[in-house]
Amino acid sequence: VQERKRSVAELLRVFAPQGWFPGVTPGTKYVTVGGCIANDVHGKAHHVDGCFSTCVDEMQVLLASGEVVRASRDENADLFWGTFGGMGLLGIVLTATIRLRKIETTFFHQHAIRARDLDELLAAIHENDARFPYSVAWLDSLATGTKLGRGVLTVGEHAKVADLPAKLRGNPLRITPPSPVVVPFDMPSSALNGFTIRILNGVLDQVQSRGAAIAHYEKFFYPLDFVGEWNRGYGKRGFTQYQFVIPLEDGPRRIREILETIATSGQAPFLNVLKKFGKEQGLLSFPFEGYTFAIDFPVRDGLEQLLRKLDGMVLDAGGRLYLGKDAFLDAPTFRAMYPKLDEWLAIKAKYDPTKVFTSNLGRRVGLA
Repeated sequence: VQERKRSVAELLRVFAPQGWFPGVTPGTKYVTVGGCIANDVHGKAHHVDGCFSTCVDEMQVLLASGEVVRASRDENADLFWGTFGGMGLLGIVLTATIRLRKIETTFFHQHAIRARDLDELLAAIHENDARFPYSVAWLDSLATGTKLGRGVLTVGEHAKVADLPAKLRGNPLRITPPSPVVVPFDMPSSALNGFTIRILNGVLDQVQSRGAAIAHYEKFFYPLDFVGEWNRGYGKRGFTQYQFVIPLEDGPRRIREILETIATSGQAPFLNVLKKFGKEQGLLSFPFEGYTFAIDFPVRDGLEQLLRKLDGMVLDAGGRLYLGKDAFLDAPTFRAMYPKLDEWLAIKAKYDPTKVFTSNLGRRVGLA
């Protein structure tokens, strides 16, 4: 049983040395259990393990009335499922009972596969998703023409003690201290441009394709956590991450159109991450079976106009955006993307009829 404010980093610090690991973890460990529930986060193994909701058995929720109720699959089930992906707008999760995964080591056996273009990359994803529980691909965000979609797919699985080199077997459940590396100041906004991003993409290509066969969970799951306040690298205006999912059917053509639109937009996305989701679950949970992209855009003039255009392309493809990373989505588009919204709003009216729980995001997209 964990408090909502306990972070994934704290769970790892306490339980990993005892041989237990989160059943589902996102790409950063600096997120709370409450945040994992509110966003129903997913990870590299969604095609196998689903969202965070799959490893939560029950929770205690403080309602707008002041009452604390138990929510589970069997008791107040509407509140239970509505809270996942509900962005904290149904009530406050006080505690949650979550299931952990038994592990022999805190290391992962990983393998990198280079792809020359989008077709090769998607084929590698489909082939390896049936073989490995963890899968994620990095794309060269500026590649065009015949090289469009080129990248590196990284797949992996939990390493057993027998998989480790001799020097690691003495302490197979080791954890690492927080990173001492911190970006000390905001970089100039002009630092990330087409030229520098091409250089960084080349470095990422080498790093991703030459990763060690055995990697600690810190490097396998949380590479960006290694650098504190890494967001300063985007300059004072910061960045936004745009993440969408589109159906598998006609997916390659739609992805190609979106990548081409981005490549010719004049914007300079630094990071493109692609994976394939498993089955849909929940009411407002983001994933459904399809291809998902997460793209980091430095905030600069013209970005919002590009994102509006991408919203239309994603919607036309039958896809949707991830509220956990959204900054621009409007209410009509959100409603069109989430067909179970009315069902969720009925739960909102039941447990918070006067809209005590609200937020800027909730008001913007029509949740509160």
